[in-house]
Amino acid sequence: MVASRFDVFLITLDPTVGHEMKKTRPCVVISPDDMNQHLQTIIVAPLTSRGRDYPSRVPCRFQDRSGEVALDQIRTVDRQRLVKRLGRLGAATQNAVLQVLDRMFAP
Repeated sequence: MVASRFDVFLITLDPTVGHEMKKTRPCVVISPDDMNQHLQTIIVAPLTSRGRDYPSRVPCRFQDRSGEVALDQIRTVDRQRLVKRLGRLGAATQNAVLQVLDRMFAP
């Protein structure tokens, strides 16, 4: 399955350990497209409807539902976990995700 940065897929996250997000849930692809084209794994962040006041969470609206991109729950998953493509994040949310990732990982 082809995955592009900022696409949202339904992804099976189980089995999990400890406080990792569980279930099959929507996740946004955050890995760059050059990685997505060549590797069998992709880097994703789950979407959640549960609001937390964390600096690593980006508010979003997807498929008429409010939620957050949980950048504190980033995972690398095999493409076999992808169930189906649900859509794509909007431009404003894409920019907000990139800004938070920059704050989290830039020196």
